[in-house]
Amino acid sequence: MKRFSALVFALFLVIAFAGCAQQKKVSTAPEQPATTQKAVEGEKKVEAPKVETMAVKESAAGSMFSNVLFDFDKYNIRSDAKPTLKSVADWAISNKTAKIVLEGNCDERGTNEYNLALGEKRAKSVRDYLVSLGTSKNMLSTISFGKEKPLCTEKTEGCWQENRRVEFKVAK
Repeated sequence: MKRFSALVFALFLVIAFAGCAQQKKVSTAPEQPATTQKAVEGEKKVEAPKVETMAVKESAAGSMFSNVLFDFDKYNIRSDAKPTLKSVADWAISNKTAKIVLEGNCDERGTNEYNLALGEKRAKSVRDYLVSLGTSKNMLSTISFGKEKPLCTEKTEGCWQENRRVEFKVAK
């Protein structure tokens, strides 16, 4: 009986401590010492690594790269995103020293943890597609902002669509 009680107590402790584990922000962006952008991790505000960036469309000498949009609860590449991704890959291949940060974003629906994971999957699917087009994986990094950087705040499908995206930034 003592063994059973000890086993139940140990199981209780494992469950209690597992439920208290902190959620981590999903990111494969390069570590930087200074921070500027705020992101939400669970209920706490944390500082995201500082990456000095400029939009690809500003640095690509006239090329206009749109955000890649995603369907609700999905991270697969849509056919309407492929021309944009081809343009990004072509630019990256001709600018081999550039470092591109792929920022995954989600709409406001869902938990912080779920949206951080989904944003990371979206950024990684874009990265993998760019690599399949000939872009070096070493020049690409991903970060997820989940639902913390909306472009639009209305509660409409059109607005949510704008927020389900991957943005391209070029590290200086």
